[in-house]
Amino acid sequence: MTDTPNTPKTISPDEARRLIDEGARLVDIRGPDEFARARAKDAENRPLDRIDRIDCDGPIVFMCRSGMRTGSNAGQLAGCHPGEAFLLEGGLEAWRKAGLPVEEDRSQPLELMRQVQIAAGSLVLIGVILGLALAPGWFALSGFVGAGLVFAGTTGWCGMARLLSVMPWNRRASAA
Repeated sequence: MTDTPNTPKTISPDEARRLIDEGARLVDIRGPDEFARARAKDAENRPLDRIDRIDCDGPIVFMCRSGMRTGSNAGQLAGCHPGEAFLLEGGLEAWRKAGLPVEEDRSQPLELMRQVQIAAGSLVLIGVILGLALAPGWFALSGFVGAGLVFAGTTGWCGMARLLSVMPWNRRASAA
């Protein structure tokens, strides 16, 4: 990736650690559900959809899970901080591989989008199996789920995510 004057520079986890040790802030742009389950030690959560401005002295290192969200939203991230901004190459996955500290709370539920992927994939698979084994009408289940995913992708509203978000297992585990 080539950096332009308005694009934050992409840095390695080791470079990020050095900057953080020198006073830079580590800002994780993932959603609260992802952040609750696993996060870099000392990172603060500022979800991408809620970031407008971050006022602080010194540089900021932005991170996500794999580096894809920070990379594709580099312009927005650069615009929310008047000072120096950096993107963590490879995100939390690279941070972990570099042996840097990660705090995990496996008592927290899986991220909502992963739950949607599991549920949607399972329903499509069930529809296909039942359609082949019992009656072709079961293929409609797969079609319905597929149509719902297309609707969610085009509108940004996902009924399955809404339904899963109120399920009992998605209540945050209390901090011990």
